[in-house]
Parts: sequence; C-alpha cells; structure tokens
Amino acid sequence: MTDAPLLIAIENACAVLTLNRPAVLNALSGALRRQLVEALAKLDADPAVRVVILTGAGRAFTAGIDLKEIAASSKSVEDNVAASNVVEAMEKFSKPIIGAINGLAITGGLEIALACDILLAGDSARFADTHVRVGINPGWGLSQRLSRAIGIYRAKELSLSGNFFTAADAASWGLVNRVVPDGELMTAARALAADIAANDPVHVARMKRVMDDGFAMELGAALHMEAGRARQLNADVSAGEVAAGKETAQTRARKTL
Repeated sequence: MTDAPLLIAIENACAVLTLNRPAVLNALSGALRRQLVEALAKLDADPAVRVVILTGAGRAFTAGIDLKEIAASSKSVEDNVAASNVVEAMEKFSKPIIGAINGLAITGGLEIALACDILLAGDSARFADTHVRVGINPGWGLSQRLSRAIGIYRAKELSLSGNFFTAADAASWGLVNRVVPDGELMTAARALAADIAANDPVHVARMKRVMDDGFAMELGAALHMEAGRARQLNADVSAGEVAAGKETAQTRARKTL
C-alpha cells in the first residue's frame, strides 16, 4: 500500500477515500486534511462519480486531529485547523458520503463521521468525544450534531465524560444506520453505494440538499421550504417523465421482492 496520506479509488460510479496513516490511527495531519478537501472538490465536479465511501486504513477510521503535529507547531489550534476544514468541505459536497467506520472514530474522527450522510460500522468500531480531556473546543459541529443524533442527555454523558462507546451502542442510539461484521463492512458499503448510484444523480442531489437544509430549521420552516421547492421543481416534470420513472422504480422493486 502506498504511503500517501489519502488513497483514492474510483470503482464504477463510487469513489472510495481511505485515510491512510495507520501507524498513527489515521490522525488528521495538515497534509491529510488538505488532500481530503481537495479530493472532495474534484469528485464533486466529476459527473462519473455519484457516491463517496469514506473509510480508514488499519484499525482506525481516524483518531481526529494530529495533536502531535499541533504541539510541535508555533500556531494555535485554530490557526492549525482553520486552513483545511474537512467538515465544511463535506457539508458543501453535493453527493452522498457513506462513512464506513472500520475502527476507532475519536473526537475529530467522530465529528467527521457525524458529517457523513450515512454511517455503517464494523462490529469492532469504537467512538469517543475527548474534547474535554484534551482541552479543545469542538468546531466541526460535534456539540450540535451529536445531541441531534442521539439525544441531549446521552450526548452530554459522552462529551462530558470522554468515555468510549461501542458500535452496538451507536446502532441502538440511532447514530449509525447498522453494524456489520468487520470483514463485510466495505462489501456492505459498496452495495449501498451501488443502490444510490443507480438513481438519477440530479434527483439524489436534490433530495440530499432538501433534507440537509430542512434538518437545520425548525419543522414549520422546513415544511414551508420543502413545499416551495416542490412547487418549483415539480412544475418542470412532465407526465412522460413520471411514467418512465414509475417503470424504473417498479423494475427495481421486482428484483428485490
């Protein structure tokens, strides 16, 4: 395996991004963060890519920001991390990102997991938020996303204690979509990616955006926003397109029933 900090493999319509610093639990060095931001921008502009799978090499998804690198620098934490904001790049990405959590996802790693659209976890995956233990404030959305995913009381317990929790815990709390055996994680992620990639990418991007935009609003405002976009976009959908779409949906359904 190459020693590049980020591996990129495009398979059919799916790009697999592998964080590749296994000796340091895929800690997010400045170089790795920069390459990940750049890769997302390129993949977003590539019409051949419809889905991204994000995973890690070795026994970790990622242990978060490379604290050793920061400690050796003469800059503040903010100055170190502001230049390449991975989560901001993920938020701007128009295509679905499947997080395949293959091991440890700690602090900044948990923040990146929370920024994915869908999460699958291997059964040995472990999660933790250690911001309070390290003495760093979360800036990539963890303090808000975690509570929305698992509830404010569980989120406070985890973030205020810094304790680890398991893949099974994450599944029972609704943090991950499902847990699969470690050896089947990438197979499951690729199968899901193929299901997504089989749909019209324009419709997939629109659905992802309306869900993300609405999730950031109160329910009344979100419903109003959805209705407005539906009126605008559905006005351009012809009866013939509906018939063709119905046939496509029925054909796929027959293969799975």
